[in-house]
Amino acid sequence: MLLRATNVVGWGQGEVLTSSKLRDITQGHQGPLTTELPNWLVAVRAAESKKAKDLLVLDLREVTSFTDYFVICTSANPRQGQAIADEIGKQLKELGELPVSAEGYDPAEWILLDYGDFLVHILSTAARSYYDLERLWRHAKAVDLESLR
Repeated sequence: MLLRATNVVGWGQGEVLTSSKLRDITQGHQGPLTTELPNWLVAVRAAESKKAKDLLVLDLREVTSFTDYFVICTSANPRQGQAIADEIGKQLKELGELPVSAEGYDPAEWILLDYGDFLVHILSTAARSYYDLERLWRHAKAVDLESLR
């Protein structure tokens, strides 16, 4: 049994799925059970758990070669932006995933977390409107997050 996604906040459930809770849920289950989530989805769920607004994931695989996905969200204020970044870092670190780099944490107008295969953009409302990443990367496909709930 593969229990890789431990301590991931459940989508919209507001609870933590720990390995012991997963064991209780799957007790008596026959055959392999995997709970692996793509790391960008773990980042989305972590951001949502800290009340990030306007979450958007862009699939860039057909548009560029430097990364596969952008996770974009809006924070209401610098402290919330830092809390979102901290929670994403915490959840991914538990999965053994560390960022290649992180920028903009202190001013928190635009926090960028580079995980190689995906980038997380945490922007203030003003920065999100000004830089308009959705327009700049309009050729990328938006991932339907509702279908993943």
